[in-house]
Amino acid sequence: MREWVVKRRERTKQLIELGGLVVKAGLVDLTDDDRATLYGAFLAVAAILDGEERDQIIALWRRKGKRAFETEQETARDKRPSPVAARGQGDGR
Repeated sequence: MREWVVKRRERTKQLIELGGLVVKAGLVDLTDDDRATLYGAFLAVAAILDGEERDQIIALWRRKGKRAFETEQETARDKRPSPVAARGQGDGR
């Protein structure tokens, strides 16, 4: 496969994942899907990250993001039926 095709696919995957994070964070709903508002918010985040406390802020946001991913995984795992219950043998009735 040509190198430019591989790079384009990688870039497309990255953009889809980033867009998914915007949705997952609730930003689309919270801004009524207003692109100018979202862009303005991203510019504000970029300005914060351009400051002197960049490393501390990134560390804080990374911890928050990891906790949110972990909570989401735990919630999804808790909602899955057990294999026994899924077969209708959960309580012996």
